[in-house]
Amino acid sequence: MKKLLIIGYVWPEPNSSAAGSRMMQLINFFQQQNYQITFTSPAQRTEHMVELNDFQVNCVDIKLNCSSFDDFAKQLQPDVVMFDRFMMEEQFGWRISEQCPQALKILDTEDLFCLRHARHEAFKQQRAMTEADLLSSELAQREVAAILRCDLSLMISPKEITLLATLFKVDANLLHYCPLLYSPADFSMNTPSFAERHDFISIGNFRHAPNWDAVLWLKQQVWPLIRAQLPQAQLHIYGAYPPPKATALHDEKSGFLVKGWIDDAKLAMQSARVCLAPLRFGAGIKGKLAEAMLCATPSVTTDIGIEGMESDLGWPGMVANDSQALADAAVRLYQEADTWQQFSALAPKNAALLFDKNKHFALLASRLAEVSTGLLLHRQQNFIGAMLNHHHHKSTKYMAQWIEAKNKL
Repeated sequence: MKKLLIIGYVWPEPNSSAAGSRMMQLINFFQQQNYQITFTSPAQRTEHMVELNDFQVNCVDIKLNCSSFDDFAKQLQPDVVMFDRFMMEEQFGWRISEQCPQALKILDTEDLFCLRHARHEAFKQQRAMTEADLLSSELAQREVAAILRCDLSLMISPKEITLLATLFKVDANLLHYCPLLYSPADFSMNTPSFAERHDFISIGNFRHAPNWDAVLWLKQQVWPLIRAQLPQAQLHIYGAYPPPKATALHDEKSGFLVKGWIDDAKLAMQSARVCLAPLRFGAGIKGKLAEAMLCATPSVTTDIGIEGMESDLGWPGMVANDSQALADAAVRLYQEADTWQQFSALAPKNAALLFDKNKHFALLASRLAEVSTGLLLHRQQNFIGAMLNHHHHKSTKYMAQWIEAKNKL
């Protein structure tokens, strides 16, 4: 049986974030490929983390800047190592190269962190992001370097693959498109009708800056415009880790209900008539909007929201980028049964085109087999990656050894 080592930035919380759901989807893929899986992370375990032992996944806590990881990796000798986000490759990539040089190195980016950060900074300056923002970004240099050092990077959005290829000149052989993944049964759920649904929903982990900004935009501008036209409607806002500043926004009188953690997000999404996701910055693809598709819940979002999630069928809802247009679209969807039904029927069809687990599992299995079989040649053809590995590993190695020695003192 082949071995997979996952080095996680955090322990997976599939009920808290799309990143957690995606990690469980990838674990499911490797289990179907008959891998024995070990999940490790230097992060603290949390109350909302999934019990990985229930999924036959071995869990090991690891430390940053500690040679104990070297002994662990050398003994495990994984066939494949998957880094969860570029920061984990920076920390542990050189150790894997030293202890397990034949292991296939995969980077799961979740989304392009540098793109999300650059958009956020531009938003705070009330301007559009430019290519210069990315080209001058230290985060972009770090993230793209990690991509180049790995044998294959899993990209959740086709838009981000295009960006890496055109702006940063990353070889297509180092990238693989792997979106969120759902089974055929997910595309044919029996969902409530227009008349059976009530109110609006907005959902997202409050620790994720784009989600918090969306809540503020709803509270300050968009929801008052909706409520003026629909005085009885309510907006139910769910998400993990709501801070006091979020719960303080809860207002029964205006129907703005900050409910925080929810055990069954799908049930809440199916009960709502319209999903609101007014995202002004971000990257990757949006788990909340994918879930809305599965639940046949039409959504109102922005150009950022639909990025990487479009199909030839069109968006299963409405797209707008200013407060009044978003409010008008939400009211129209909420009131017009025929319009709502059209988008509701389209939603799971769109999801099936984009997120078919069986299709993407087969493509990923084929790609991994191809890279694994010709790994030596694959690495030889990635000279820049080899060069970055050489220099980064030397500098990081000695810095880590210095930190470890300092900690012992």
